Parts: sequence; structure tokens; C-alpha cells
Amino acid sequence: MEKLLIVDDDKGIQKQLKWSLSDYDVVLAGDRDSAVAAVRRHEPKVMTLDLGLPPDEANASEGLAALQEILTIAPHTKIIVITGNDDRTNALAAISAGAYDFYQKPIETEVINVIVSRAFSVAAIEEENRKMRAVAGSDIGIIGNSESIDRLRMMVKRIAPTAITALLLGESGTGKEVTANAVHLASDRKDKPFVAINCASIPETLLESELFGFEKGAFTGAHRTTKGKIECAEGGTLFLDEIGDMPYSLQAKLLRFLQEKCIERLGGRQEIAVDVRVVCATNQNLEQMVADKTFREDLFYRVSEITLNIPPLRDRDEDVIILAQYFLQHYASEYKRNVKSFSDDALSAIKGHRWPGNIRELQNKVKSSVIMTTGTQVTAIDLGFFDHQDKSFELSLNLRVVREQAESIAIQKAYALAEGNMSKTSELLGVTRPTLYSLIEKYELAINGQ
Repeated sequence: MEKLLIVDDDKGIQKQLKWSLSDYDVVLAGDRDSAVAAVRRHEPKVMTLDLGLPPDEANASEGLAALQEILTIAPHTKIIVITGNDDRTNALAAISAGAYDFYQKPIETEVINVIVSRAFSVAAIEEENRKMRAVAGSDIGIIGNSESIDRLRMMVKRIAPTAITALLLGESGTGKEVTANAVHLASDRKDKPFVAINCASIPETLLESELFGFEKGAFTGAHRTTKGKIECAEGGTLFLDEIGDMPYSLQAKLLRFLQEKCIERLGGRQEIAVDVRVVCATNQNLEQMVADKTFREDLFYRVSEITLNIPPLRDRDEDVIILAQYFLQHYASEYKRNVKSFSDDALSAIKGHRWPGNIRELQNKVKSSVIMTTGTQVTAIDLGFFDHQDKSFELSLNLRVVREQAESIAIQKAYALAEGNMSKTSELLGVTRPTLYSLIEKYELAINGQ
């Protein structure tokens, strides 16, 4: 049953509304504080609100204050204001402040049921639309519906049309490259290249030539002139990931490029003008690195003209399921698996996990679960969450059963890690391919190898 919050200090009205609206799971509150607490605890999609709340029952000030406070913490809640016959002015004021609808006493069961039912229908449609917009990522690839992600999307769209250099801060796996690409897609450079380079993954001796390019004969093995990543991003966006790992000796050259918008290839003498938008990212504390003299102060201020903080997944509770569903659909299509949804235990496990690896961890778990599952639903075990209190996976004392369980799980995990390649799967398991096929047949695993 849908949760319906009724806020009224009159016990008689509370009972009448609860009886009239018996199709809903009714929660009662008699003042502003208890109403706010109920909204936080039960998260009702619809509520009724009497404007004459204590300590100002004769006027509407307390009711209007409750309305504003509730809409601040739960802006999508449909609030139906209930007023007296001669209180139309305050009812209209409530509508202007964000109330969904109003109803004037005396209460008629049929009428109030129609209004409440319509409010629930509108709330459901709006929620579905928000989810669709969240998955669509507002056309720039940032998926989510939480307040922090809405704020991030807004900032991305504001800075995208400018040439300002942005610094993205966030833990590993939070989606810094996705956010950088969103800046690119929301800008007028979206039809030009988006070039990403991870400063931590390239040896110091190679990073300079990788960024700036080199002339023929610049060093042993330089058989032809080669453009660097900066030139390859001409007209578009250059994403410098893990900029905190850039060698100190190279930081001065990068600063000059950012200031002058020109480069010199390694071994070259000619300055080359480039038109490139730069977005940087790091999971390190650059301010502390500046204090420790491991990162140039002038470069720090140049790359952080504006800073965007990307929240970790553990702080985006309502986005976890949206992202999981998105990855489920994506990988079910990619691997041609008939996987439709998550089981209840899988959803509980997803919501309860802290996700230290953030979105990357969630993506990898869902990807492997789509491959491992033998049905149309992904379970908690498919995701790698083993609840030993779950009777369906209670450890047997029979060694043969234990071995079969362990072998089945190991095969499915190896298959997921090998991305469906049977040769790699058998290699990971340390068995021959014929033995692997025999085990798959023995345990009736839904695996169709390459």
C-alpha cells in the first residue's frame, strides 16, 4: 500500500480522513515537527496538510511554514492543503508556495479519494520521468537523480560554453572522465575530438612526447614526426586525468601551454598554436602537494579556475539502483542475455553495500552478474554478495555438495573475468577446455562460450 501522510491537529479529522482513505497506508501527524519527522522517515509521495496547526491554530502561518519546510527536504511530495470554507486566500497562497492542490472542508469521502488518487498518479508519472531523464543523463552522460548529481549537471552546463579550465575532484571510480566528457558534450566543441590521457599510467620519460609530440630524429627511434595528444585534441577537449601525478619537471611546460595556447614538439624549434579546452582531474590533495613543493603553485591556480567535486557513490543512495539498472540493461544487450531485473535480495545487497570502488565497482559487479546468472533475474549471489544467513546458500556439511557449490561459483566468476572467452576461462581455472565444458554441462550452468 502507498504511504499517505495526514497532518492535522484535530483527532476527529484525523480519524475521518483515515477512514475515508482506507486504501492507503496512513501515517498521522499533529504538528509541524512531527510532520517533518514523518516525511523524513516514511518519504510519502502524497500528504494532506491542515494549515491551522499549533501553536497558531487560528491562522495559517504554522501550516504555511510546514509546507515550505517539507518542500525543502522533499520537493517532489504532492501536498494537498485542507482549509476551512472561508479560507480560500490562504489556500491560494499555499498553491503559490508549491502545494499540489487544496480541498475545503467539510470532508466528502468520494471527493477526497479522487484528489488523493490523482495526486498519487501524478507523483508516479513524475517519478518515472525523472528516472528516464536520469538514465538519459540529460544528453551528456551523467546518470543519476540525486541532489548532488543534479547540482553537478547544472555546473557542467554552466561552464561548458566557456573556455575556463576545470579541475574535477573525486575518489577513484566516481566518474571523473565521464564528467569531463560531459563538459565536452555540453560545449560547442562536441563535434571535435575528446582526448583523454592518464598522467599516472605513462612513464615520466614518455609523458612529454605523448603530450607534446616529437619531431623526426628527436631521439632514438623517432623515425617520423608525430603529433602529441594536445595537437590531436585540436578544436576539442583535452582531459588530463590524475594530474597530481605529473612529474614536477614537466609541470612548467604544461603551464606555458595553458597560458600561451601554443606548444613545441620534442626536438622542435617552431611554436605551434593550438585551440584546446582543458579539463583536469585528480583524487589527490593538490593544495597539500603545493605546500609540500611537489606540485607547482602557479599551475595549481591555472588548472583550478573552477573546481567541481564529484560525490562518492555511498553519498548518492537514490542513484545506486538507477545506475545498476542502467548497467544491467547495457550488459544484457551487449552479451545477448535474457536478464530483465534484480531480485529483492540483490536490490537489498546493492543498497546496503558501501561501494568503496564507487561506480567502477558497481559497473564491474553488474557486468559479471549478467554473465553469471542462470535466470532472468540477477541475485545477490550473482553479484558476489554471499549472505550466509540466507537459507538458500547455507553451507552444507556434505563435502560433495560444498565442492559442487564452490566449483559452480568459481566457473562463473572466471567466465565473467575472461569476458566470455572460454580459452581464458579454462586458463584461469587451471583446467583444459574439454574439462571446463564437462563441468558446465554437469552443473547445468547457463554459459555459452566463445
